[in-house]
Amino acid sequence: MKKLVVVLIVVFMSLGFTAARFYPIDGYQLTGIKRLVYLEKVKSGDVESHRIPAGAFMPLDSIRLNLVNRKKEIQNMPEVNDTLQHKIEGLFRGLDKNYSLGIVEMTNGQPIRYAQHRESAQYQPGSVGKLVVLTAFFNQLCQIFPEGDFEQRRELLKTKKITAGNWALHDHHTVPIYDLDTEKLTRRTIRATDVFSLYEWLDHMLSVSNNGAASVVWREAVLMHVFQGEYPNLTFEQAEAYFKSTSKSELSEMAINLVNEPLRELGITEDEWRLGKFFTEGAGGYIPGRGGSTGTPIGLMKFVIALEKGEVIDYKSSLEMKRLLFLTDRRIRYAASKKLDSAAVYFKSGSLYSCAKDLGPCGKYQGNRYNYMNSVAIVEHPGGKRYAVCLMSNVLHKNSAYDHLMLASKIDDIILKEDE
Repeated sequence: MKKLVVVLIVVFMSLGFTAARFYPIDGYQLTGIKRLVYLEKVKSGDVESHRIPAGAFMPLDSIRLNLVNRKKEIQNMPEVNDTLQHKIEGLFRGLDKNYSLGIVEMTNGQPIRYAQHRESAQYQPGSVGKLVVLTAFFNQLCQIFPEGDFEQRRELLKTKKITAGNWALHDHHTVPIYDLDTEKLTRRTIRATDVFSLYEWLDHMLSVSNNGAASVVWREAVLMHVFQGEYPNLTFEQAEAYFKSTSKSELSEMAINLVNEPLRELGITEDEWRLGKFFTEGAGGYIPGRGGSTGTPIGLMKFVIALEKGEVIDYKSSLEMKRLLFLTDRRIRYAASKKLDSAAVYFKSGSLYSCAKDLGPCGKYQGNRYNYMNSVAIVEHPGGKRYAVCLMSNVLHKNSAYDHLMLASKIDDIILKEDE
């Protein structure tokens, strides 16, 4: 059996848009996510890979919520730690107007430390908004099985098969599809006829940040809300009939409220984080957007802290959501820092850019009208250091993925170094 060679990640030109894969590699039996079988072969050495860092091999049972037993220490947002704040502020000389950040250290046995920089500045969240969809989905899942064991919810995630339909169209992001019989992994864009389990749709939404998958997951959250106990047996045809017979204004109001209300329950205000439209044109044809989307580091940080406390929906939902955010393949943007190779990283990034002819040079991830790049990362080092970073930027004319990587390296140095 070949030994897996773990190689330090090299920063390629494609750093800003390479996909990353999630959920613990040993989770196939639990979830039925078929691509995990392929990753198990990579881990065992049956398939050789040079793209997976050591920190990606943490097993399922190693994932914990860091603040469950520290709720009294951190009721909402912690106070700013002067020492950490001074060090963090020093990172943004020359970057001040383009970057915003929140950071919390939550190492077990040590005081919680918090620092921030332009924490209330608003940005288009891009694909970080898929965390809002994830939360709404688990919230509706809880409504269907309010008193039941979490395993009832998991069984539905694993066994219910969902058809994409036009909702998933169109998105250039490919998804990994593994054939258990031929043992071949292919990557392609989603088709309207594709059928995946709910777990796999969640995985596609987070792992490769597929916009079509995000629209499907949001659609299913709406259907759970509408049909409640009838949802497990709901067919695609019945769902389509409902959407066609219901006014778009009614659907829009319901769908937008449905994804944003869980944020308000966490104390995240509308100005701190909100989601206002679906991720694909196909879905927008069914349910129009309203109100626009925005995000801030303080809003994202409130979410991360609530997740680590086990307060996003409930403890088991929070834990499962964190598992879905675990990086198990090539790391991008903030997470691509070599300083993090040995660490477990839970991650979601997003970008959104726009070009105008009269504003100078422009390109992919190099917008001249706006060029948002955002990252949410929870970092857990083998030595015990634990911290989370919410970083948002709008740097025109350049792909700022490398700057995110460099900030990650410098922040990691600050956290790992003992206070002077």
